[in-house]
Amino acid sequence: MSQDLRRFEVADPFGRAWTVEFRWQQNAISIRHADAIDCKYYISCGEEKRELVVALRHPDLLKIAAERGRELTDPWVIRLADCHVRHMISTWEDMDKVLVTVPYADLVRHSLAIAEEDQRERERLLTSR
Repeated sequence: MSQDLRRFEVADPFGRAWTVEFRWQQNAISIRHADAIDCKYYISCGEEKRELVVALRHPDLLKIAAERGRELTDPWVIRLADCHVRHMISTWEDMDKVLVTVPYADLVRHSLAIAEEDQRERERLLTSR
């Protein structure tokens, strides 16, 4: 997963490669009166183009950040949303929706994957010295 967070590719279960472009992150209270952080993506595969908004509930983010002993930061939220977009496309789950709220259990799974990736990167940096 350690690649460009703003533009990446994901294969769907049907063998197609989707290009994903992160567009923006915004507090959802200001646009739809929801206690969430919204991340918007443009996704495309050939001529097919879609918009996708991934909503991460603020109370869930606070709980997971506290459990992980980390700050709630924009880059971390974007990484969580990216994980969910990758999951959605690779499984085709919820791809019929434009706005998807990430379930708490999925946020936990994504946060663990990010923590593992961060640990591998720290180990790689230590061994390269």
